[in-house]
Amino acid sequence: MDHANDFLPWLTLLRTPSLGPSGLRAQLTEHGGDIAAALAALRQRQATLPDEAGRWLRQPDERRLAADLAWLAEPGRRLLCCTDEDFPPLLEAIPQPPAALFVVGDPSLLLHPQVAIVGARAATLGGRTHARAFAQALGLAGFTITSGMADGIDGAAHLGALDAGLPTLAVIGTGPDRVYPPKHRELARRIAAHGALVSEFPPGTPARGDHFPRRNRLLSGLALGTLVVEAGLQSGSLITARLAAEQGREVFALPGSIHNPLAQGCHRLIRDGARLVETASEIAEALAPAAVALGRELASRLDGGSEPSARSVVVDPASQALLDVLGHGSMALDELAAHTGQTVANLSSALLMLELDGVIEALPGNRYQRLPG
Repeated sequence: MDHANDFLPWLTLLRTPSLGPSGLRAQLTEHGGDIAAALAALRQRQATLPDEAGRWLRQPDERRLAADLAWLAEPGRRLLCCTDEDFPPLLEAIPQPPAALFVVGDPSLLLHPQVAIVGARAATLGGRTHARAFAQALGLAGFTITSGMADGIDGAAHLGALDAGLPTLAVIGTGPDRVYPPKHRELARRIAAHGALVSEFPPGTPARGDHFPRRNRLLSGLALGTLVVEAGLQSGSLITARLAAEQGREVFALPGSIHNPLAQGCHRLIRDGARLVETASEIAEALAPAAVALGRELASRLDGGSEPSARSVVVDPASQALLDVLGHGSMALDELAAHTGQTVANLSSALLMLELDGVIEALPGNRYQRLPG
């Protein structure tokens, strides 16, 4: 969609009361993915809709829609629709997937293999330190860190990635133009500049309690796995973990002291089947097969459904230089860093992309080798 007015039917339906993402998707399915036809059909039968929806479709707030279009017209902003080719496939696999997402920053990051890191807002210093360390280590291993930009563990996870020069995604429970909590305004600016802010809610939507459970299904749905760092027994992070499990994603939890109330939620998760982890490498190893499968699915989508192969991959010059250094034996990550002069962060990202393309494989001990072909 190249023109701002192409978004008008989307914005009209996204703001239609009582329709919701499921209703909007149902209309799209009925009309072959044509959003304009879906809107026209709803307007023809508006008398059968709830009163509030009918009134909106008869006379939508033109000023609000114009403001939405103006917001989208600014650089670095995107309405990512479920009919777009680059809509995240992992979200298509969850119950009640969104119909569209408002994105500030780099929307391509939503296709990267992600790990969600969540936990208590009133986190301990130790918990925040763990969140930062795991975010950095997982980011260096090639995973994009996703969280909810809340106080405590969420904010620490975002900062762990950003301070290491790595991207991060924030899935928020307000409109994309709002910051909650307000104290995270600078954090939101950094995330938008070096990652992406993602919201299901249109511009101007304030923070509301019922928005955050809805947000949590997207947070867990975008990620291959969710790590809970600290959580009390009533923590919203347990909702995110439950949603992740229901979505068929991995759930990880850090153990803590039996005297720490914020460890009790993690201990309950572990009793219920979450993986107890002590290092980021345990998470990276557990999620590596899912990351490779995601890469193959994306490659297949871009190739029009054909099965990707290592021989068909076009390797860019920088990656080819890395392969030349790797040769036909195996080499450890620190050896590659010494031979190439690249940072571990850049190497980890490049190696993961080559692994997803089926060009190399990861070996135990943080070693890599080329695949034949």
